[in-house]
Amino acid sequence: MPSMQDLERLLIDNKITRRDFIERMAAIGAVAAIPGALRSAQAATPKRGGRLRAGASQADTRDSFHPDLCCQEHIGMIIHMVRNKLVDMGPGLTPIGDLAESWDVSPDAATWTFKLRKGVEYHQGGTVTPQDVIWSINHHRGEDSKSPAKPLLAQITDVKAKGNDAVEFQLEAGNADFVAVLTDPHALIIPAETAWEDGNGTGPFILDSFEPGVRFFGKRNPNYFREGQPYFDEVELLGINDPVTRVNALRTGEVDVIDHPDPKTTRLLQQDPNLQVVQLKGLRHFTMPMLMDTPPYDNNDVRLALKYAVDRRELVDKVLRNLGEVGNDHPIGSANRYHATLEEIPQREYDPDKAKFHLKKGGAEGYTFKLSTSEAAFGEAVDFAVLVKEHAAAADIDIEIERMPIDGYWDEVWIKHEWCMSFWSGRPTEDWMFSQAYSSGAAWNESRFEHERFNKLLKEARIELNDTLRREMYVEMQRILHHEGGSVVPAFNDQVMAATKKLQFTHPLRVHRMWDGYNGPERWWFA
Repeated sequence: MPSMQDLERLLIDNKITRRDFIERMAAIGAVAAIPGALRSAQAATPKRGGRLRAGASQADTRDSFHPDLCCQEHIGMIIHMVRNKLVDMGPGLTPIGDLAESWDVSPDAATWTFKLRKGVEYHQGGTVTPQDVIWSINHHRGEDSKSPAKPLLAQITDVKAKGNDAVEFQLEAGNADFVAVLTDPHALIIPAETAWEDGNGTGPFILDSFEPGVRFFGKRNPNYFREGQPYFDEVELLGINDPVTRVNALRTGEVDVIDHPDPKTTRLLQQDPNLQVVQLKGLRHFTMPMLMDTPPYDNNDVRLALKYAVDRRELVDKVLRNLGEVGNDHPIGSANRYHATLEEIPQREYDPDKAKFHLKKGGAEGYTFKLSTSEAAFGEAVDFAVLVKEHAAAADIDIEIERMPIDGYWDEVWIKHEWCMSFWSGRPTEDWMFSQAYSSGAAWNESRFEHERFNKLLKEARIELNDTLRREMYVEMQRILHHEGGSVVPAFNDQVMAATKKLQFTHPLRVHRMWDGYNGPERWWFA
């Protein structure tokens, strides 16, 4: 029998009538709750109008509409307000049509054909064509491409038009997850032979003004292909990197919603009668990548020493205030399909004695490890680094914390400094996560991880259609990273937003990226 909460959600989503709702609530003895639930359902009916003002983290004055520079929280939402992809990721990590209204796949999963929606208009004129899709996707496939999506799309051997309304992708081998690959936030579509930096697109909002790292202002696209959406007339997105400042902006009414509120104040926000906190278990995780081609991190015992020197539980308890769960030195979270259980890979616990043993075995006693950090990595990155330094001291490991400027962190520190704080939004599929962050030659291989067996399994798992065998491969890859990888993965962080109670959400929210999968401004409204 459904619970009261289940019935409320069905009513809000218009999946049952008011009469059915009342009858079912009476059947479970929840008559007293009916009036309030009916009011909630009325508030959840989308209304048009107003300006959404949001305060976003990870803003950078180098932000750009160029897809190679996407996607942190601030610019990620901006780009998805003005552009669309062929396919998007819906609730439950299920691909849904975006510019493509449908798709077909060959029995061997090597040929995929996407039928385009008809008459989808660009903000600056013209409609989406197969040639636009081909040109946009090929940008990431070029020999000299610097796109983070390049390793994902390298499996494409050919992409061509099929008539006037479809595009066919031919893959080097079958891949049952290929449709998910096209939901990558870099795989945006613009008119062929135009400049990415122009901000043109098909998205729900039309660019009015943009000051990189500071402010975006957009107006509702009256010709948007999703009928009725977006609901807001305007959207203003402010870059506010400091978590305390973001919370203050929300409390004072400067903005209507923020991402990643300071965990220290989240419970206070929950007690404010005018505010709401949205907390979701997702894929987002923190990493501490070491450059594995740089001594002493080229020695696995040294890497193991640093992994054993981190008290993950204390990081989650004290810094995240339990808004997350401990990591196990691989990037596949509990929301992923092939997440390794603790029976398959036991949890690595804090163990200063083991850390000392591996440090000595690796010949790194007396070395001063430099750990670069900044709020640009994630809001709690500095607090994480300070606590990790304390943990490591118990293992006679000396860590020197280098606090870096916010601007330029991802260009000048990440994948350049020997050891640093980083974060990932996570990826909906294991193949995607591994290809983009751990495969040989990937632009975003932040630890410069190179492992022959791992790369072999990556290709084999992609074409393996037997689910049991595929799981075994992905678990082995997680085990390789756990034992030999160059990143400490200390924690998975819940996706947390705080907002005024007048802001309403379409449920369920999307968990693959912050901001309701970067699509919040398109899906939300004011009561």
